[in-house]
Amino acid sequence: MSRILLIDDDTELTDLLREYLTGEGFQVTAANDGGRGLELAQSESFDALVLDVMLPVHNGFEVLRKLREEASTASRSLPVLMLTAKGDTVDRIVGLEMGADDYLPKPCNPRELAARLRAVLRRGRVEAEESDDTLSSGQIRLLPAEHQGYWNDQALALTGAEFAVLKVLVQHAGEVVGKEVLTESALGRKLMPYDRSIDVHVSNIRKKLADKGASRDLIINIRGAGYMLTQSKQ
Repeated sequence: MSRILLIDDDTELTDLLREYLTGEGFQVTAANDGGRGLELAQSESFDALVLDVMLPVHNGFEVLRKLREEASTASRSLPVLMLTAKGDTVDRIVGLEMGADDYLPKPCNPRELAARLRAVLRRGRVEAEESDDTLSSGQIRLLPAEHQGYWNDQALALTGAEFAVLKVLVQHAGEVVGKEVLTESALGRKLMPYDRSIDVHVSNIRKKLADKGASRDLIINIRGAGYMLTQSKQ
């Protein structure tokens, strides 16, 4: 049974989501403020986190930042779904830039939330089952079983979604991969209208690679088509 941490100060919504998700086979722990939620996330083991933006004590961005700044791979790769106000594009982009895997607008549909959770959990299981197979392209090396990526033998601090996106690009190095394919393969869902999730994840990956010495043109955007990982030289 997958353990889910739900952090939201709307107690009525929290109770509704916990009841629904429990009925769907999830084990749900809830917290109603960012302080308590962060404490639980740091002290216990969860398979995914559902995180509201507007929270007392620590807001959702602060909780996310503290988790992603931790040294452990588990904290960096913990799948995080952010709950954002409907139509608030800024919060969605900021959340993704800070390391959220995906987002849902509030009020969220419990069935859609369960589907998103299953998608991120399924992605983690697939990677865990890939044993010690190594994927590489030029100076990029990925170890799916360890959920770890490297550039020129330097470790990359990738979130779960970023690792999944980079993995698809490495698998198709030298080929243009459409946003629809990236969204379905890496995020486990369909591409939505005005959806910039993949764009932000790719931007984050570029920054992390550049910090290790890679060219910013290692991943290029083919306007209207998608993204391509260019073959890097040894």
